[in-house]
Amino acid sequence: MMPNHFTLASYWEQGDTISHLVALVLLAMSLVSWFFILSKAWAAWRIRRSAPAVQAFWEAPSMQDGVAALTLADPEQVFLPLAQQGAAQLQAAGRPSLGGAMGHAAQVTRVLRVAIQASTNRLEGGLTLLASIGATAPFVGLLGTVWGIYHALANVSANGTVQIDKVAGPVGEALIMTAIGLTVAIPAVLAYNGFNRVNRLTLAELDAFAHDLHAYLTTGERAAK
Repeated sequence: MMPNHFTLASYWEQGDTISHLVALVLLAMSLVSWFFILSKAWAAWRIRRSAPAVQAFWEAPSMQDGVAALTLADPEQVFLPLAQQGAAQLQAAGRPSLGGAMGHAAQVTRVLRVAIQASTNRLEGGLTLLASIGATAPFVGLLGTVWGIYHALANVSANGTVQIDKVAGPVGEALIMTAIGLTVAIPAVLAYNGFNRVNRLTLAELDAFAHDLHAYLTTGERAAK
């Protein structure tokens, strides 16, 4: 049986420093990508599970009880910061401060905007890295392929004769790097798109919660405090 030369082991044995570096970079990109994919998938699952807790907040008898309910039901702290900021704003009403010089509705808008920004940053953490890996991994693999083909052609030139068995092996092994680059990029791109969709749903719910909370804090007796 003829030995199979189209293997990663053969590529590694015949490769030089740059070829090894490209392979190690792709390995690192794959490990980092899968770490963020798994951790973000776990966080996204917990966030979607905690979304119905907003209704439990509004069914609570008081703001303190609503915050306590969200604390238990929102482990990723996406909706909780808005409720906490709203409760803090009720307690801080009337205290002398720069923010206190603003109208009550403007103060509530400011604190809720800060809370929404913090939650948004938490939701979008790691997505830029996934997008970068998805965009660059194919080109890193292509670099390894081009470098491998260059060495194969250099060997042919040095030997002075073209023999298919001397060219096919190195070229085939070099093409493996393009395949590896794609296997690194495809999961990252799919995960990035999936997490973006989850984030759009969550941010829409977060915006609706902020709108309702703003109305609660700026109407009736609460606005007069």
